Amino acid sequence: MARKTSTVEDIIEITAKFPWWVGGVLALVSYFSLHALAGKEYQTTGQDLGQAMSGSMIHVAATFGQFVLPALFTIGAIASLIGNIKRKKIYDDVTTSKKALEDISWQQFELLIGEHFRHKGYQVRETGPGADGGVDLVLHKDGAKYLVQCKHWKAYKVGVKPVRELLGVMAGSGAAGGYVITSGQFTRDAIKFAGENNIELIDGKALERILGSKNSATETFQKADVKNTQDEPLCPKC
Repeated sequence: MARKTSTVEDIIEITAKFPWWVGGVLALVSYFSLHALAGKEYQTTGQDLGQAMSGSMIHVAATFGQFVLPALFTIGAIASLIGNIKRKKIYDDVTTSKKALEDISWQQFELLIGEHFRHKGYQVRETGPGADGGVDLVLHKDGAKYLVQCKHWKAYKVGVKPVRELLGVMAGSGAAGGYVITSGQFTRDAIKFAGENNIELIDGKALERILGSKNSATETFQKADVKNTQDEPLCPKC
């Protein structure tokens, strides 16, 4: 079950998903709009009680909101900027071999994959924890939508179940295609099912090759060229 959040947390979280300058623009627009509204004098003469109370409530809300709302947008913009710096550092560390792919956390793994797609011209939205079907990234490019599932598993092969789940979400959301990306490997069943359903699988070895060629203008994710000689146990959670 997803954690319940307050309106304040929602505003900050949503703003942080956009480029930092969007939060800055929203902060300025909200301040000047509410400041003008707060400075407006309301005439209560000749109004009924309901109109007078409504005008008074708007005036009070604008008076406080002119400071609170811009502050929340500013915090969201700062969070977005920090997030961008973090993503670029992880991406640079991995692609320049300063940090091994296996040494990063699963959260960093998702940020790394998202940053790579940004470098390839995709618009990337990180869904955060609790997304339906385990979708971690939603991509948009040339009017098409793609879904990405990240599996930072080291000890187990990724089986067919997560791939089936992704296909279900793709069908429900009208996505043109999907990716399942892991730092480990895939089972034979997963590879077979993905090949039949327009889902690309990227295993750890293929991912290392792709990230190692970041300076190539044409390099992109391709279907993982992996051959499994035997199936190994799946993640116990699956």
